[in-house]
Amino acid sequence: MTLIHLYDKGLTPFQQLLGYNEEIQSHWLQLGETVEKDGHLSAHLKEEVRKTLAQKNGCQYCQAKGIPDPQHHDEKTAVCTGFAEAFLVTKGHTAPYVTAVLKEYLTEAEISELLAFICFTTAQQYFGALMQLK
Repeated sequence: MTLIHLYDKGLTPFQQLLGYNEEIQSHWLQLGETVEKDGHLSAHLKEEVRKTLAQKNGCQYCQAKGIPDPQHHDEKTAVCTGFAEAFLVTKGHTAPYVTAVLKEYLTEAEISELLAFICFTTAQQYFGALMQLK
């Protein structure tokens, strides 16, 4: 059972929890669509990062969407999911040698997109965890 009742606006339980606040829901979903699609980084790579974050961010709803598949990671995906794991451990206070790895494998545009994706996805997963979404 979620912390509050699901609202009647939204296609998913997550969206329905945001549905009480239509403007927030609208902007949140729009930003979600933007950060999740192919950009400087592929949607597939970002989905693997999302799965990595879900394992420790406490949202059972997000965890239920699957676990990372490191056997099928290319080098760039491995670097990005590895950074996500470091982020989870350090809560954003990553050591310079960790961020230096990003600079070896990613462009500045890719780094910016990855970090924005990690921050937004973490916010979504914290929201789901706080709302007790399963």
